[in-house]
Amino acid sequence: MKKSVVLLFVSITFLVYGQERLTFQKPSAEILALADYQRPPAIQTSPDKTWLLFMYRPTYKSLEELGQEEVRLAGLRINPKTRISSRETYYNNLRLKNLADNKEFEIQDLPPDALLSNIAFSPDAQKVAFTNTTDKGVALWVVDVTTQRAKQLTDYELNAVLDEPYKWFRDSEQLLVSKLPSDQKPLVDRRHDLPQGPAVATSDGHISQLRTYQDLLKNPQDEQDFEHLATSELHGVDLNGNQRKLLDAAMYLKSSFSPDGQYILTTVLKRPFSYIVRYTSFPQETTVYEVNGKLLKQVNELPLIEVMPKGFSSVRAGRRSMGWRQDKSASLFFVEALDGGDANVEATYRDELFSWDAPFSSPPRSLMKIVDRFAGTTWGNDQYALVYSQWYDTRNVKTFVLNPTTGESKIIDDRNRQDIYADPGDVFRDKNQYGTYVMYIHKGKTYWVGGGFTEEGEFPFIDELDMKSFKKKRLYQAKPSDLQERISRIVDVAKGEILISLQSSSEYPNLYLKNIKTGKQRVVTAIPNPFKSLEKVHKEVLNYKRKDGVDLSGTLYLPAGYDFDKKEKLPLLIWAYPREYKDKKTAGQSTANPKQFTFPSYGSFVYWVSKGYAVLDNAAFPIVGEGQTEPNDTFIPQLVTNAEAAIDAVDRLGYVDRKRVAIGGHSYGAFMTAHLLSNSDLFAAGIARSGAYNRTLTPFGFQSEQRNFWDDPQLYITMSPFMSADRMKTPMLLVHGAADNNPGTFTLQTERYFQALKNLGAPVRMVILPRESHGYVAKENILHLLWEQDQFLEKYLKNKEEYR
Repeated sequence: MKKSVVLLFVSITFLVYGQERLTFQKPSAEILALADYQRPPAIQTSPDKTWLLFMYRPTYKSLEELGQEEVRLAGLRINPKTRISSRETYYNNLRLKNLADNKEFEIQDLPPDALLSNIAFSPDAQKVAFTNTTDKGVALWVVDVTTQRAKQLTDYELNAVLDEPYKWFRDSEQLLVSKLPSDQKPLVDRRHDLPQGPAVATSDGHISQLRTYQDLLKNPQDEQDFEHLATSELHGVDLNGNQRKLLDAAMYLKSSFSPDGQYILTTVLKRPFSYIVRYTSFPQETTVYEVNGKLLKQVNELPLIEVMPKGFSSVRAGRRSMGWRQDKSASLFFVEALDGGDANVEATYRDELFSWDAPFSSPPRSLMKIVDRFAGTTWGNDQYALVYSQWYDTRNVKTFVLNPTTGESKIIDDRNRQDIYADPGDVFRDKNQYGTYVMYIHKGKTYWVGGGFTEEGEFPFIDELDMKSFKKKRLYQAKPSDLQERISRIVDVAKGEILISLQSSSEYPNLYLKNIKTGKQRVVTAIPNPFKSLEKVHKEVLNYKRKDGVDLSGTLYLPAGYDFDKKEKLPLLIWAYPREYKDKKTAGQSTANPKQFTFPSYGSFVYWVSKGYAVLDNAAFPIVGEGQTEPNDTFIPQLVTNAEAAIDAVDRLGYVDRKRVAIGGHSYGAFMTAHLLSNSDLFAAGIARSGAYNRTLTPFGFQSEQRNFWDDPQLYITMSPFMSADRMKTPMLLVHGAADNNPGTFTLQTERYFQALKNLGAPVRMVILPRESHGYVAKENILHLLWEQDQFLEKYLKNKEEYR
């Protein structure tokens, strides 16, 4: 394809600020060597744990890819021609490896110029399905694992706008595909049509708490376009490509098969639509069909949700979280709020969990009432299931063992969800007689895999839990070693076989098949380190305290060959992201690990260790609000004390010049950066990327704040760096994607903040990256971003020249 040259420039609507007309630049050789690398493959394990599927994709997208045709409707970004997300991530090659003999195979007959996505093994692990996208649309392909050959099953006619475009039937012989209606015509471009009337929205007087969303419907034409693009038919397709229509055209939000494969559960979107909420809040109708497409029963109906009670523990009224019980042939489960979904009302129980057996002619059966808010289930069998609950205000999570037959339940875990040192891990799930994944129970025992984070380090474990006595027995725990071990999955409980990864700061994480009974292990993958130039960089985890006693940590990098005797004073870069906690104990816990592989990316400052900087990466910036106090009540003072503690910790070691320290962050980290530059004199420079700076533009909450602007106007004003722009005198680089899709971080936030800083005489530079969303993906933009940051840091940290 012909490549287009895109010019990067700074623009503010209606105002001219001496923009630089700049073509895309590349960073210095040291940084480019790290940034321009070949991305290692992503890996899937087959359901029978026999095969590994290696999925390769380019390291970056291109601006040309980001410039494809796109419509933004109901919170989605859609390519209207191909009927798939315009921001889809694509793979371009697949390989298979047999775990038994380590033989690796190329997949033959993959489509040319492949754009592969939606990749999934069949339930019997004998096939791999994927979609390929071209200018014509999306088609379904399948790979025979035995022959390692791919073939096309459908034309380029699938619809991937709302849901995955296909699902495997339970027998692995057919697939359920979402197909464009046979009589549907292409979307009509009506951008130049005269409007037929105004866009109108009304309020019925109910109080609600809705966040600020992007890409919403705006007028009747958007409504028509959304319905047109979201509509599909459901067809069955066999492995020879033969099709049969099962369900008529509708806006299918999701579909799934019952464990026995005899029924299909579908949820469709209905009108009326909304101009203030995303498509997930539109009216929904959930129905069960027989596998041949015959209607069985409508099992749920939800209205448009434009009114939500305040609080993160509030939910929509009515039946929710409906799905198939994985331990039964054909039973649904769902939850219904007993408090109307309003977390602010007094209630003995918040939620009730139900089970409902096909053919749904009898009423649903209550399984248990839950004091807090339902947070999920893991099904096992008729005797054992796990039910999880949570309550946001206290950060509490509980795990119950439920007997689905008798309704008896017992709490087996009750903790602060942020208490990572007390995390019991996740229960091991494996396939049952239906081929669905349930809690593995052997002779009344279950098995739990945990990360094993402790004050001393990371030591993953496997526990055996007796489901009658609830006594735990530790079957395995990783031992201290020069390499960090992590458990990828249990392969065979009886044999003691597990799949692990081993890594160090300079050794890429590779997979090994290990026997925990014998201790023997063998190599499964041998992916080399793609960042050789960082192999000799010094890396350590710093543990330190802030002045109120909260434990903090960060990962410190020093240039290769740094002389610890001479201790040259280096410029220091700190990259951080503030996180909220309800107590000091959990705020002080750390997952920082010096043995974790150093995987640099544009999302941190690690690249700059190759340029002679010291880097404190992922510096802990906890914001604690204990008891009735909310974290944001003292947000700014805590930010400053976090920053002081981080600089002091590195300075005490004698490594840095504390007059040459820069702070940086992305999103909420950018918000943090702006506050620190306005409210402290700790930093010589700052880099803020894709942030929000005026909280009055997000008046119904932001990040973890549940109060709205009218609850506490002063809080919102204090929490807005825009309001203190007159105090910002430190050089700052502001960066934003021109097409940011994140709630609250509209590109306008950076444009207006820059306008205020510029007019107030602050030393600031703004860079708007064309076509980028909240996270940046195009190679041209990322390399230019690194160049901008490199130029900025060389000037204001290494050389500390006056900004011009």
